Amino acid sequence: MIKRRLSSIHGHLNDDDGEAAVVRGPNQPFLIEQIRVDPPQKMEVRIKILYTSICHTDLSAWKGENEAQQAFPRILGHEAVGVVESVGEGVRELKEGDHVVPIFNGECGECVYCKSQGTNLCETFRVNPLKSVMQNDGKSRFSTKDGHPIFHFLNTSTFTEYSVLDSACLVKLHIHPDASTLKNMTLLSCGVSTGVGAAWNVANVQPGSSVAIFGLGAVGLAASQGARARGASKIIGVDRNPDKFLIGKTMGMTDFINPKDSPKPVHERVREMTNGGVDHSFECVGDAGVLREAFLSTHDGWGKTIIIGVHPSPQTLPLHPMELFDGRSIIGTTFGGYKGKTQLPDLAKACMRGVLNLEGLISHELPMENINEAFQLLKDGKALRCLLHV
Repeated sequence: MIKRRLSSIHGHLNDDDGEAAVVRGPNQPFLIEQIRVDPPQKMEVRIKILYTSICHTDLSAWKGENEAQQAFPRILGHEAVGVVESVGEGVRELKEGDHVVPIFNGECGECVYCKSQGTNLCETFRVNPLKSVMQNDGKSRFSTKDGHPIFHFLNTSTFTEYSVLDSACLVKLHIHPDASTLKNMTLLSCGVSTGVGAAWNVANVQPGSSVAIFGLGAVGLAASQGARARGASKIIGVDRNPDKFLIGKTMGMTDFINPKDSPKPVHERVREMTNGGVDHSFECVGDAGVLREAFLSTHDGWGKTIIIGVHPSPQTLPLHPMELFDGRSIIGTTFGGYKGKTQLPDLAKACMRGVLNLEGLISHELPMENINEAFQLLKDGKALRCLLHV
């Protein structure tokens, strides 16, 4: 397991200390390496990672599926919970010892985007797969023992003992969780916030409404929990892996469709089950064909499709403009529409009250040294979220 070099989480890190799971090229195994982690500069924070988990976005970056993600060597990872080790000049809202959740879609609070109620993007710190260095000086805070840079990932880089982030990309947890609850907060960095937020903030699911969720990974299951919490009467889960149906039931799903069970298109089956189509569909796969089925599964006149899955293919939307004249709509969402620093603390409190089941989404727990095994579990479809102990 990655060594803990501090006598306590409130200690200070030597500039040349730290271990991380470093990947040196697409599809290359992760290597646990000794690295340098520089002190935080102006408006930056250095944190000790306590727990981190693996998302399909990490898997896609590891595979090199997107040319924008080709900066190597790199420290991947963007779901985590940690504690502040030190802060740079100008940081006021965070202090040493604070429990924090990294967010890949930051919030500076000052730009025209952050001040707008119409978006959760930030002008400077929005999600950007092209970005592999810090905003302050265009350099990395990670390096090998002999001084060669190791690149950042999605404003976060959490597969490491220590990480340096812009303060705009950290959310303070205004709660006092015990150890078992704290590790569950890891999922607020991406999966749960994205899925639940899509149901609450983007679709605005109402009591008695109907929902179809395409792709029953952690994000799709989180969307189901969000729809259930809002009182949806029918939640249809669509997936080619029937093993996911059992956990889908625990997350609020009422019906299931396996596309392999019938030659009839999924959207026709959904329409038959719902007298014309669902009110909301969620595409959580990142596949153009699945997106079209999700779109056609909604009811004409008012049906709304929310795109959550990341689409690495250059293929454009599989829609004809005239299909939108029937009243159906389609929209994409980043981070479930949440303004991270402003709104995520309330979601954390809802989780503490038991509104959402985070623990049920953690299918495996492993030490960081077993990260390659964890990636294989996700790649094989055997894991929802694998929590890594740092």
